[in-house]
Amino acid sequence: MSDMTDAKRRLVERLKRVDTATAGELAAEFELTDTAVRQHLEQLQELGLVRRTEGSAHGRGRPAARWQLTPASAAMFPDRHVDLTVDLIESIRTELGDDALERVVDSRSKRQAEQYRSLVGGGSIAVRVRRLAEQRTAEGYVAEVIADGDDLVLVEHHCPICTAAAACTSLCRSELEAFQHALGTGVTVRREQHVLSGDQRCAYRISAA
Repeated sequence: MSDMTDAKRRLVERLKRVDTATAGELAAEFELTDTAVRQHLEQLQELGLVRRTEGSAHGRGRPAARWQLTPASAAMFPDRHVDLTVDLIESIRTELGDDALERVVDSRSKRQAEQYRSLVGGGSIAVRVRRLAEQRTAEGYVAEVIADGDDLVLVEHHCPICTAAAACTSLCRSELEAFQHALGTGVTVRREQHVLSGDQRCAYRISAA
């Protein structure tokens, strides 16, 4: 974030350690003025990284507001989930073999397919595909639906599991199967573009069967 100065980063890191603090407590910690800290906190609030809560009253006067991080602030800290996922894939393959890894992927695919089927529900093909695209966007795939003649094309502009899929290509196969199951027997789903094949995005052509 271009708006994240060193001072703001230090405030975020401090709040991560102490859970909540007043502007005065933070000012004393970093030897800054209360006014400067409040300005930083208000700017962080505009970025959606911190929120203000009412403090508890002690003695006379209005209680000082307390500040804490929001869930969005997690993006400011290291995230090793991709490395962990790849390590788990390689550990299953090494310790249990490729067949066991395929069974794990198949089990995940079945759960995913049933979840999508429930979310997609009934209605026309266009309605079902739109609902699927909305779910995929919520999962980070930046999906959209494009009409192409009598067909629809589900385009995913981002792949949040790309590194894991490169380590286990069965994940891509399982997603294609999940789409087919979710949209039902009345359609055919074909992958036309694939990030792992060198394309800029993944795209699926959906045709009436």
